[in-house]
Amino acid sequence: MVTTIEQALEKIAELESENKALREEIERYKNITPAGRKKHDETWMASYNDFVVKYESGMTIMEIVNQGEISRRTAYRYKAYYDELRNKKMD
Repeated sequence: MVTTIEQALEKIAELESENKALREEIERYKNITPAGRKKHDETWMASYNDFVVKYESGMTIMEIVNQGEISRRTAYRYKAYYDELRNKKMD
């Protein structure tokens, strides 16, 4: 508990120092490039749109995968996203 002005000033200095350290840490995190899949970037959208065209033309997921452009896991990921968008349109 702070009871004097000197204690208050010490506490303020301590908190300012802590804030400075936290701001520096935030800046470090802002400059980190996230790893993993870059969902919805241009390449992802081009691949997804290609999947949608093929899927809506009547191709099965395995036929799309067998063309060798995307993996089976990616095809199912695209299908889940496709279904999610269709369900939102219906609501």
